[in-house]
Amino acid sequence: MDKNAEILKKAISGSLKIIEQDREKEIISRRFGLNGPKETLEQIGELLSITRERVRQLEKAILIHLQIAAEDNQIPELAAAEKLLVRNLTEMGRVARLDDLADKIYEHKTNAREKSGLYFIATFSKNLTIVEENDKYYASIGIAEYGNSRKIRDRIDEIVQIIKANKKPMTLDELDEKLNYEHPDHIKAIASTSKLLATLNNVWGLAKWPSVNPKNIRDKIYVILESKKEPMHFSEIAKEIKDSNFKRKNVTIQAIHNELIKDERFVLIGRGIYALSSWGYKKGTISDIIKSILEKSNEPLTREEIVKQVLKVRKVKETTILLNLQNKKLFKKIDKNLYTLTEV
Repeated sequence: MDKNAEILKKAISGSLKIIEQDREKEIISRRFGLNGPKETLEQIGELLSITRERVRQLEKAILIHLQIAAEDNQIPELAAAEKLLVRNLTEMGRVARLDDLADKIYEHKTNAREKSGLYFIATFSKNLTIVEENDKYYASIGIAEYGNSRKIRDRIDEIVQIIKANKKPMTLDELDEKLNYEHPDHIKAIASTSKLLATLNNVWGLAKWPSVNPKNIRDKIYVILESKKEPMHFSEIAKEIKDSNFKRKNVTIQAIHNELIKDERFVLIGRGIYALSSWGYKKGTISDIIKSILEKSNEPLTREEIVKQVLKVRKVKETTILLNLQNKKLFKKIDKNLYTLTEV
């Protein structure tokens, strides 16, 4: 058995020895999932022929008993486990999601039982604090010296509010300017425990924002183009998605091309080359673009100026622009090198 796993196993068994009644040991084991799946108050109550409320009362009493025992150093095996957790939490920024901490300590993708044992120890340890999981927070463990559960939740909420007020994703350095932490990594650790936040490409935003938490192909395409800041061929976009940190990134080139065609955020500006409409690119034929340019000008433009303006919004050959400019139904040459719209 791995050294860390052995330390944790001894801490769990040593803690359970403090509980004298077999029924109470069974309650705590089933509630935390130490020997199998976690069970509800109702399930345990039915098994032991007691009420749900009685199970809750017994659980609370057992944990208080364990907390007192831990404070009085009555669980000798606990010291090594606490040291192990505190050391890893210090490296991770003083607080961490249960899943991440367990994987780091065990050095593999942990199962529910391994995570439950870790959480059980932290629940009554004098040197650790826990954040219970709910709709806003992931189950997490922190170093008690730096704050209790309420303080950690307050810090999480503060980061969420700052990002909400900013109305767009922020880097850790940007967050650091508005917060008072010893290091940006501590901000990262706190933010990682929030279900309301997500991160992508080293920026943090609300989990509902596609820019940091893209959930479909269109959003992933948008993130790629926005991060590259330049038009791309649909095959290049497909490769970038495949090489990204996105979840479910194995999509076909054809699927990406189909989404590019359907979404108004994307504009075809050349042979298979797409850009974001927010960059100023517009849909339509080359003739449509030339017409729009001349309409906005309100005066004739030279051939060179027309070509220059078209190339700002389309990736095409200059000869293609000049060929469209010869459409006498739309454009009229009024001098050697001046063009205007044909009067209807």
